[in-house]
Amino acid sequence: MGEERIVEVENLWKSYGGRAILKGVNLHVLRGEIAVIIGGSGSGKSTLLRHLLGVENPDRGTVKLFGKDLAALSEEELERERKRFGILFQSGALFGSMTVGENVALPLEEHTKLNREMRDILVKMKLDLVGLADCVDLMPAELSGGMRKRAGLARAIALDPELMFYDEPQSGLDPVLSAVIDDLILNLNRHLNMTGLVVTHSMESAMRLADRIYMLHYGEIIAEGPPPEIENSDDARVRQFVHGLVDGPLTAAERAGSIFAEKG
Repeated sequence: MGEERIVEVENLWKSYGGRAILKGVNLHVLRGEIAVIIGGSGSGKSTLLRHLLGVENPDRGTVKLFGKDLAALSEEELERERKRFGILFQSGALFGSMTVGENVALPLEEHTKLNREMRDILVKMKLDLVGLADCVDLMPAELSGGMRKRAGLARAIALDPELMFYDEPQSGLDPVLSAVIDDLILNLNRHLNMTGLVVTHSMESAMRLADRIYMLHYGEIIAEGPPPEIENSDDARVRQFVHGLVDGPLTAAERAGSIFAEKG
């Protein structure tokens, strides 16, 4: 694993309506790593992810992907950089009026000059990687929740991204299917030489996936390190969250997060 920083966030601040959502966040992800961001609802995870995708600009600080400050890029430059990463959304975000194969083919149609035959070959390869080789002609409504996640992942890797973002990939799945998705993420990271950043509430998944974990709490990183270090943290807030304890410094509202604390 190299030491190149694929993702680098330095002193990131963001406020909405005078309320600070991100408060001096610092984190990085090295090439080949899987980093996991944990934290309760309202901790700032979604706001941080929007900055990493280049959808929002910081009030202060910098967000760099592949060494480039996203806020300093033109729209054309930003679009070029976006082709270098993929994202798996919570729902899979498939187009319901298109078959699974057509969904996976969409990025290839929009961003490459490949002919139909080559696109079809690549679609089958991507679906095979996520265990859906026989689903190319099915509609999203015919898939289970776990299969929709995998189809969304096949589309996200259609352009062979160097970096993958995963937004709550285990959301709505039972423990067995969550483990299946985790194994898939690990295998893709290894076999496709990708770098990954996962946003999740699931501590089981965080411990399975992460080379490095960051805990975000009300807009601040309060812990970072490899899974054993986070699991054995001396910080009572981290210990309570990681082990799912009722008793501790976090109130029920803090554990759940305020619905007003984070925009979006």
